[in-house]
Amino acid sequence: MGPWRCLLLLPLLAAALRAQQQQLMEYVERRLALLEERISQWHDQSSRYSTELRDFKNQVLGMLETAEKEREAMRSEAESTAVRVDRLEREVDYLETQNPAPPCVEVDETLMEKQVATAKQRKNEKYTKLTDCSDTIASVRAMKILKRFGSTSGLWTKDAAGTSEKIYVFDGTANDTVYVFPRMREFTLFSATRKAARIKLPYPWVGTGHLVYNGHLYYIRQQGPFQVIKFNLANKTVVDSSVFPAEEQIPVFGLSPFTYIEVAADEEGLWAIYATKEDEKNICLAKLDPTSLDIEQMWDTPCPRENAEGAFVVCGALHVVYNTRLPSRSRVQCVFDVSGTLSPEDASLVYFPKRYGSHSSMKYSPREKQIYAWDDGYQIIYRMEMKKKLEV
Repeated sequence: MGPWRCLLLLPLLAAALRAQQQQLMEYVERRLALLEERISQWHDQSSRYSTELRDFKNQVLGMLETAEKEREAMRSEAESTAVRVDRLEREVDYLETQNPAPPCVEVDETLMEKQVATAKQRKNEKYTKLTDCSDTIASVRAMKILKRFGSTSGLWTKDAAGTSEKIYVFDGTANDTVYVFPRMREFTLFSATRKAARIKLPYPWVGTGHLVYNGHLYYIRQQGPFQVIKFNLANKTVVDSSVFPAEEQIPVFGLSPFTYIEVAADEEGLWAIYATKEDEKNICLAKLDPTSLDIEQMWDTPCPRENAEGAFVVCGALHVVYNTRLPSRSRVQCVFDVSGTLSPEDASLVYFPKRYGSHSSMKYSPREKQIYAWDDGYQIIYRMEMKKKLEV
């Protein structure tokens, strides 16, 4: 190709290159414009999402604030309801105490002297058993600590003769109100006394020697001469009362100076454990008629009062529990069988596991073969291992 032809082609090639460059620049500009448009859309969407998230956050905060206000309102309403329930319970307790006038419990001196004379005539006679019960305690099979409730001294028990599962609690050593829990579960779970029904007694009680037996409460009246009051738990009335026919009574247990009469129950019925100045070193025992509260028989036992903290009766045999002035391990160290079928040598020396202090009450349940004990404010159940007596 000649030089002149090359010179003719150069302008054409230059025009073609310029056209390609222009197309390339237009393509790049279109791509950049599209990219800028997409970036703008993303920015707009991001701003919208941020606004929606901020609005949602404000909405949630508002809802939380409203929920907190509603929670406070509900808590205030619940407290107000609890106050009204407590007020209603007090009103119900007040209505329950508005019973017909109880029978006269004034002391009849002539009747008291007659009871003392009759009881002394049968004092220390051999007892004729009412049942074929021949069990005695072999050992403590198990111990269960239920909870800690109320004062350091008190009493808790079930009905020793009936089938009711109610728990009766005497908090302290002197009061006029008994707490009643419907079952063991409620007593174990709830520490507040407002969960329990209240029985306000017509006369204050003293000590921890009271007993629930066959739908009745047998308790010791606080004022005046020592009286055993028989109180019907169903209709909340005093059924009967009796001045205990023992002169110059003293605390029955050396380590429990607040208890003058311990009313106990076993397979044979009702018993009274007491002490007098006439024989102030040892404990006395009496068989009670649960219907009339008359003293059927009385015994002077060889069991000393000193260092005694509690006692109970099993199959007609008095078991006295001892400790020390500085609380140690409680033990049954004296057994007195009124029927003479258990010799002191054959009676087991029963030890209770050492716990917190000394027992202020120990109630034997003949139906369950266990003891409900109150130890320094702790409520304890002792399950007993029984064995047959070796008759002498």
